[in-house]
Amino acid sequence: MRMRFLGSTSEAGACPTLYETDRGTIVVQGLEVTDAEALADLRDVLAGETAVEVPRELITEIARRVLPDGVATAFPTSGGTPSATT
Repeated sequence: MRMRFLGSTSEAGACPTLYETDRGTIVVQGLEVTDAEALADLRDVLAGETAVEVPRELITEIARRVLPDGVATAFPTSGGTPSATT
């Protein structure tokens, strides 16, 4: 599998970052969510899976770049950028 950098809201190449793969999927690079309460809210986590927190603004920005006009409005911005739970 090969990946192409899509973008990040972080400075100096830090996470979170999104990539597009040559398989038509998206890869998320970010800090792992480790808060026990938050993890308890997840459903059906399989072996090898983890949760990564990504600011809504990053998803919206990437959607604007890669989706047809108008589709990206499905993710309105929250007005604040959450930080990953560590």
